[in-house]
Amino acid sequence: LSALRSARALVESTFRGVRARALFGGIAAHSFLPMETAGSAAIGMVLTVAAHGSGWPFPRGGSQKIADALTSYLRSLGGEIETGRRAEQLPDTPLVMCDVGPRQFVAMAGERLPAAYRRSLERYQPAPGVFKLDWALDGPVPWKAKECARAATVHLAGTFDEIANSERSFQGAPFVLVAQPSLFDETRAPVGKHTLWAYCHVPNGSTEDRTEAIEAQVERFAPGFRNRILARRSAGPAEFERGNPNAIGGDVIGGANTLRQSFIRPTPSLYRTPLKGVFLCSASTPPGGGVHGMCGYHAVKAALGNLTK
Repeated sequence: LSALRSARALVESTFRGVRARALFGGIAAHSFLPMETAGSAAIGMVLTVAAHGSGWPFPRGGSQKIADALTSYLRSLGGEIETGRRAEQLPDTPLVMCDVGPRQFVAMAGERLPAAYRRSLERYQPAPGVFKLDWALDGPVPWKAKECARAATVHLAGTFDEIANSERSFQGAPFVLVAQPSLFDETRAPVGKHTLWAYCHVPNGSTEDRTEAIEAQVERFAPGFRNRILARRSAGPAEFERGNPNAIGGDVIGGANTLRQSFIRPTPSLYRTPLKGVFLCSASTPPGGGVHGMCGYHAVKAALGNLTK
């Protein structure tokens, strides 16, 4: 029941300290929702429990290592992988698992979809986008708070109200999520050097360059940070969508985490589609975006259940 509340309502009724409120606000902001929105407490609660239980781990050598491991296992089972080709229509096979968003599925399936189902997919609401920076640094980030030098993930904003304002209006100093894996993984950078990445949320499809705003926020909490920048790379919503057409307008979580879309995602049919043997398994199905494989897991269970009937 607490998860159904807004992050603000939960914070104001549960946490008294400024630090505790800010801590939960930063975690709840992973929902990509305003802190006043019903259900915005849910992701904050789940991620906080995960942090208490096992921390927020990351793969040694980079996230490519996860893809490499999955690829190796699939090939060991006789699977084949084809890349570098845009799939513009559904393949003619008995079973198709579509790891695509609603808009891409409509484009691929075309007139084969019933009109009502197609309209339902077209009404699906995207999440805000992201503006991301990657840095090469001449040393570790000079955090004012020494505890930050012991954390792989750091949330920068200040108070809960500052986080709430950023996520509601996308104006002023942004809420910035920072990851500093090279502090713990020596494979990420040459000896004595470091890598860092960070992003902030922006309106879906935004073309605004948030480089200065993000770096100013890091500098606020780590004076001298800019002096350690050797190189940077930026990516806004357009770059994310070019790299992955599912990331509509820079939406990297497969659709807004509204209460409705948390349970009806992308339609009441969830993983099933009106087409025989065709299933959706992307982050646009429950439980939504995140570092997990549960969308595919549940989609496969639905497909297997259908095949055994």
